[in-house]
Amino acid sequence: MELATRRIVWFAVTAHPDAGWVTQQSRNLVWQLEGSPIRFVIHDHDAKYAGPSDGVLQAEGMRVIETPVAVPRANAYMERQIGSGRRECLDWVLIVGRRHLERVMGEWIEHYNAARPHRSPDLRTPIARSDPVITPRATECRSRLGGLLREYSGVQAVAAA
Repeated sequence: MELATRRIVWFAVTAHPDAGWVTQQSRNLVWQLEGSPIRFVIHDHDAKYAGPSDGVLQAEGMRVIETPVAVPRANAYMERQIGSGRRECLDWVLIVGRRHLERVMGEWIEHYNAARPHRSPDLRTPIARSDPVITPRATECRSRLGGLLREYSGVQAVAAA
């Protein structure tokens, strides 16, 4: 997650993460960023993060910072995002497998990044929309995940010809 915008950049799912899997996810993250000016990566002291995965990130010019041991507040933004994902999505959906979890979380992350307002950036979304401001005359509701998520947007009325 980018701290400045709260945008979730990358997520992956596995039942048994190990150092090799984390290293591959680091490569995927670097590929996803494609030259974005990311300067720091913060992670905890778990042994699976050390070594090759840190090397992949450092090779791209990123500084790896490890949080202090047993201090969850040191990475409070990510802890908050994980809690939001659980409360707003996973507590309401019965997950039946890895692929189902990937699909549900992919949908929720898209909603989180593009439609869900966040308090810290003045109720804007992490991917701020550059659409021109229009005076809405009607409201349209888009339902996602079977009605669990709802996105509302203004719809400009079509002028009669």
